[in-house]
Amino acid sequence: MAVFATKRLQVYAPAVTTSTAGATNRIFDGWRVVASVFILLVVNAGIGFYGLAIYLDAITDEQGFSTGSVSFATSLYFVVSAIAGRMIAPVIETRDVRYVVAVGGVVSALGIWLIGQSTSLLTLYPSYFLFAIGAGFTGLVPATTLVTRWFQVRRSVALSVASTGLSVGGLTLTLLASRLIDTKGMAGATPWLALVYLVVVAISLPMLWPTPESRGTVPDGPEVATATGAVAGPAVDYDTAVASMFFKLATVAFVLTMGAQVGGIAQLAKLGTERIDRPTGALAVSSIALASVIARLVGGFVATRVRLITMTWVLAGLQGLALVWISQIGSKAPLLAAALLFGCTIGNLLMLQPLVVADRFGVAHYPRIFALQQLIVLGFGVGAGPYLLGILRDLASYEVSYIVAGGMSLAGSAVFFLASRQPEVS
Repeated sequence: MAVFATKRLQVYAPAVTTSTAGATNRIFDGWRVVASVFILLVVNAGIGFYGLAIYLDAITDEQGFSTGSVSFATSLYFVVSAIAGRMIAPVIETRDVRYVVAVGGVVSALGIWLIGQSTSLLTLYPSYFLFAIGAGFTGLVPATTLVTRWFQVRRSVALSVASTGLSVGGLTLTLLASRLIDTKGMAGATPWLALVYLVVVAISLPMLWPTPESRGTVPDGPEVATATGAVAGPAVDYDTAVASMFFKLATVAFVLTMGAQVGGIAQLAKLGTERIDRPTGALAVSSIALASVIARLVGGFVATRVRLITMTWVLAGLQGLALVWISQIGSKAPLLAAALLFGCTIGNLLMLQPLVVADRFGVAHYPRIFALQQLIVLGFGVGAGPYLLGILRDLASYEVSYIVAGGMSLAGSAVFFLASRQPEVS
């Protein structure tokens, strides 16, 4: 394993001027970073993000807890992981991100193991709390920070490839978790899931190099940077960025859109179980992940040719329509079709959040700007979404839950449109 750098990092800001003289044909190190981030996000999403829907279904079934009470644990996970991401942002601005990710892998593994051993809400909630801290340390804040540092010209493509790990995790590790839980129960399955988390994080660590400068190169590689005449993007300072109307509107819109999105994902397995059967519920979650893989890769190329904020409000509107469609479904084939449409929007909206932040404010202060937005979005949107939909299901039905979620996403689309009308921040 590579030796981690211990000195303070140089934060990328200057324009690219490096010559191509002496360049070799070897693979640009940035793509190795993308591959490592991909691997990291596979486990973070497969056992964390997407896996939460499977755990909710299994825990309510095994322990007899209400949907609302376990949904609260899911919401707690998102809130705490957001706080953890905000806490590490100042650290990874100047220090090697691999220390943070390594600690996160250990903490996540311990948390998921304890979740499986919990037989009361008093032990379940602290276990989710611990799992969430580790997930924040191994999640989107460090992952997207690395990709935005390593790529400028091809950032959307690189981020689409790296963040596809989220969907692949849902297609692979979430299905593995579902099958293990079906055969061993939560108590028997979670030690294995904890081990998987540790091993996959360890595999990702060696090439999570913190900056291009740490490898003696520049964003995108000297050949691409020189050929395109790339220059540094905007470098808006933290205080100016977070005080801007664009930041405020975009954050509100992501709160609404991501709250609806994650609430819809978290409840989908249980909705499928109630309306059809458990395998259909698990398959619906995996269908979302499959659609995310394909749509995100396409979206990465589309994002290089369109205005990012415009692409965002269009997709938020489509997500709202997909959620309303799910609210009306009672059979297998239409549910899977709606899940596929839902998944097409999910993959791209997750990718677009860091892209929009980096595009508008630059990368010099990206970790803190993105982490603050992520804290608000996860705390008030993502964290509330699963709980809101779970409570609405207990009080009324999943039809009501998903209609409300669809309305939230449509409202988010309208706010994104307002953000698109805001002038550039300087």
